[in-house]
Amino acid sequence: MGRRILITGVDTFWGSMTAKSLEDDPTIDTIIGLGTSDPKVELERTECLRADHNYSIVSRIIKSTRVDTVMHTFMATESTAYSGRMLNENNVIGTMNLLAAVGGSSSVKRLIVKSSSLVYGSSSQDPYFFDETSKRPSPARLRIEKSIIEAESYVKDFAQDNPHIAVTLLRFCNVIGDNIATTITRNLRKRVLPYLLGFDPSIHLIYEDDVVSALVFAANSDLEGIYNVAGDERVPWSEIASIAGAKLIPLFAYATNVISAPLIKTGIVKVTPELMELMKYGRGIDNTKFKTAGFSYKYTTSAAVAKFCELNQLRINLGKTKPEYKYQKDVESFFKHSPSVIKEAAQPE
Repeated sequence: MGRRILITGVDTFWGSMTAKSLEDDPTIDTIIGLGTSDPKVELERTECLRADHNYSIVSRIIKSTRVDTVMHTFMATESTAYSGRMLNENNVIGTMNLLAAVGGSSSVKRLIVKSSSLVYGSSSQDPYFFDETSKRPSPARLRIEKSIIEAESYVKDFAQDNPHIAVTLLRFCNVIGDNIATTITRNLRKRVLPYLLGFDPSIHLIYEDDVVSALVFAANSDLEGIYNVAGDERVPWSEIASIAGAKLIPLFAYATNVISAPLIKTGIVKVTPELMELMKYGRGIDNTKFKTAGFSYKYTTSAAVAKFCELNQLRINLGKTKPEYKYQKDVESFFKHSPSVIKEAAQPE
């Protein structure tokens, strides 16, 4: 029997694209996608199920399907994704319920968790690079950071209590890509980038394709422990704007709510609390450990920005070239299970 994989967050871009990539792997017999809504892309082999935000049904699914690998991709990493209560329910309660289900299973041998470099924070006391053993020098103040730190603490405790399950925790830096919507990409699509007067921090970015590749790599490797995942190069904020051809829009680091409010409220620029911190001090992440494990990045930070801008300009010039995919359960069930559908035979190597 081949591998059997459960992917949480299949309704997110990351869960959907990870499932789509894994569908091409002939060693995987079963892929089950769990989400609170429909998947974002067309999936051929993945069985998609709906659940509430706290994923309380995971235990029944794991026991009935006897999956051997669980990929946890639904952790929110932007404060605009949910309200305070829903953020805690999604990141903390959802992760706790997932861990309880995995721990109570006799079939699961591997757990992969998609997390964020937000756990390191961003402050004037930061080291130039955070490695996987680094401690943040200042306590977390932001809700999004607190929720991810708490979720990670449960994952770490779980790994210690369940040595028979290989646990891989991936901390991704800020992501950029043509198919995702983050605060940074929303600004760059309008050819603007806010900055704080007196600050020009350096950061890492990772292109969306490398994020999916990293998740798939982890699913196909014997990795355990924590790994930073970030594009090579730490690039100054002003250089990111230059590569993107974006106009720098100044904000004030202090009294921001009063002085810069018109720019933010009118939507000229998009800003979140975590982006404000990043625009002050930046964040450096050591990605050596993941590369030593065998992962190769396709894009550096600057190449990721250039690729995003290239595709964004193409979208502007040509418009949408294909209709947006809309999941229809009856149609998908027909293609997966109907005897009327003639499957293509595998091509001999």
